Amino acid sequence: MRRIRSFVSVLVVFLCLPAAISCAEERGCLKFDAVYGRGDRSITVATGSPGELGLLKSLAESFSRETPCRIRWIKMGSGKALDTLKAGKADTILVHAPQAEKRAVEEGWACMRTLLGGNEFYIVGPNLDPAEIRDAESAADAYARIAKKRARFFSRGDGSGTHKREMKIWEMAGIKPEGDWYIVTHEFMGPTLKRADKEEGYFMTDSSTLFVNRADLKNLIILFKGDPILVNVYHGLLACAGDRGSSRRLSQKFLKFIVSAKGQKILRDYGKKEYGAPLYNDAEHARE
Repeated sequence: MRRIRSFVSVLVVFLCLPAAISCAEERGCLKFDAVYGRGDRSITVATGSPGELGLLKSLAESFSRETPCRIRWIKMGSGKALDTLKAGKADTILVHAPQAEKRAVEEGWACMRTLLGGNEFYIVGPNLDPAEIRDAESAADAYARIAKKRARFFSRGDGSGTHKREMKIWEMAGIKPEGDWYIVTHEFMGPTLKRADKEEGYFMTDSSTLFVNRADLKNLIILFKGDPILVNVYHGLLACAGDRGSSRRLSQKFLKFIVSAKGQKILRDYGKKEYGAPLYNDAEHARE
């Protein structure tokens, strides 16, 4: 009987081993979207478009060749990424929500806010441009024209950096968007862009996502850009609460790598070969 019990115990451990290994590649059973690099040490990075469009992979793989480690990516918009950092489920985040970032640093649970680079937002829409935003004097004017015409407008509505910027522009226009013309998707940038294209509506997309998906778009074109409110700047932040020890030091090293000459070259060259133009600007350009 004892032998049978021992055999069953070993069998249970053996059967549970894959789940244990899988859970080892998670933080608090929070599933990762990808893991880059190799090594005994690891850090968790939460970000949206830089991860989805492959920039994080290029940076992480280059970094891990110099500093053997694993970079574990969680796909999240800026709002959720900040919440995840505050909850201690991420070591580093790459985000574009300046006001929320500053509050996080002031409150003491985020630190080492580092300018990484950026891109810009474009307001895209159907070529017929029913709201006539081509002639708008500002992004707020463009939004006001869309609301007045009740032209179909798509919003992510997810608390991301893009959504926060969109709501700031509505506030500048003095408008609370609501009604059947204002469509909230609760989806990420790429899916919302594709839905806006399919249903021929307006949407504010970042330039990187537009360039990656441009060949597949049938109806949308850039109708408005250039307003300073549409500049989109990314910062990196570290978790400061709790005793994170080696993961904090590794996170610091990763952020320093991104802003190093090597990291910035990866960032400003990313996308040139595949899309004919870089998807991001470096920190120097973003600073200007």
